[in-house]
Amino acid sequence: MEECSRTWSSLSSFMYTHNWWHIALCYMEGHSPMEKVRDVYDQNIWKELERIDASPAEVFLNAVGLLLRVYLRGGINIFEDRLKILADRLTDKAFWYLEWHLDVLVLWALSCTGEVSKAEELLEGLKYRISTMTKKKREYMQRAVLLAEALFEYGKGENERALELLGQTFDAIDYKIIGASDEQLDVFNEVWITVLLNSGQATKAIEAIEKQLKKREGTPFLWRLLEKGYSSLSRNQEAIEAGKKAQSLEGAYFN
Repeated sequence: MEECSRTWSSLSSFMYTHNWWHIALCYMEGHSPMEKVRDVYDQNIWKELERIDASPAEVFLNAVGLLLRVYLRGGINIFEDRLKILADRLTDKAFWYLEWHLDVLVLWALSCTGEVSKAEELLEGLKYRISTMTKKKREYMQRAVLLAEALFEYGKGENERALELLGQTFDAIDYKIIGASDEQLDVFNEVWITVLLNSGQATKAIEAIEKQLKKREGTPFLWRLLEKGYSSLSRNQEAIEAGKKAQSLEGAYFN
């Protein structure tokens, strides 16, 4: 895919940065050094803002979606102050209420970087918009509000509250109402699994990870999560086996 990138110069800001978002995900899924993902972010996503005809909101959607994945994988320190720089841009209300998918991600970015009052303002605005809808549409969109609030709580480090909002039967595929693709939604499954583990619900987390592995068996990150889940339950042999699988995959793609 990267070999075709020279033909992308005429694409919209969304499509151009989304293509590079896909490439960055491939690097992450294959356990490439996080510095490589950072380079894609700098040179091919954030740099798009320098174009005179760039659409910043479209760039920000792909930027924040990528950084959430980086954060979940423990690589955000390698990105230094980039999340804070992005969050500062996202305090601008001109980028709020454009689309639900972006709003949900913005809530995480703001709350994660200490912009809690701004995040609360955005969240209250979303709830108000829901309240003005017809009863049928309000019921339809309610889960979008719960997802938004869960990401807000996760950003603050409130794992148990985030889990309470997501529930015990969460599946991101049920949240297409926010306007995201299946692959864009996957990150919310990763958030759910993470808050399960962080809330001491390893058995449920293992069940959720195994479900994800049926779709993404070659992803080292999921095997590391499985290793963590087994370890927390003192299922040591299973943790060792999951760790070996992760290690094997980590060296299979980019090393």
